[in-house]
Amino acid sequence: MSIEKVRGFFAQYGIENRILEFPVSSATVELAAQALHCAPCRIAKTLSFGVNGAPILIVTAGDAKVDNAKFKARFGVKAKMLSHDDAATFIGHAVGGVCPFAVKEGVAVYLDVSLKRFETVFPAAGSSNSAIELTIPELETYSGFADWVDVCKAWQDDKGC
Repeated sequence: MSIEKVRGFFAQYGIENRILEFPVSSATVELAAQALHCAPCRIAKTLSFGVNGAPILIVTAGDAKVDNAKFKARFGVKAKMLSHDDAATFIGHAVGGVCPFAVKEGVAVYLDVSLKRFETVFPAAGSSNSAIELTIPELETYSGFADWVDVCKAWQDDKGC
């Protein structure tokens, strides 16, 4: 189970008890925001893409949408999300619980600048009913991110976030 891999990953830092599990689904931004009683923008959604045959993850704010032109300018290819089956196979987490922790070897993680406006965010923790609250420096550390990127749009339209 992916949440157990994530729990084991966080155990090395002594923060495995910070993982939140819900009696309801948190598989989408909207459901996660409801489960956490927070604004959807504070959900750190993790999107999986294939880039030149390699899987990558981009963690964005919940209210951000991938901008195809920015994505292509940054990665040199059109944004193409992995299928549900491919995400589980290549990332190690099923869609709904994809997170940037305890991923398979060779998966590059990128953090989108849409996250920088928050002190803390809530990424999933490997299952469709879990999350963990992290500061942005903690997210940087625990995700082992490769770089900050600016590949999203729509989040600047302040919607109460």
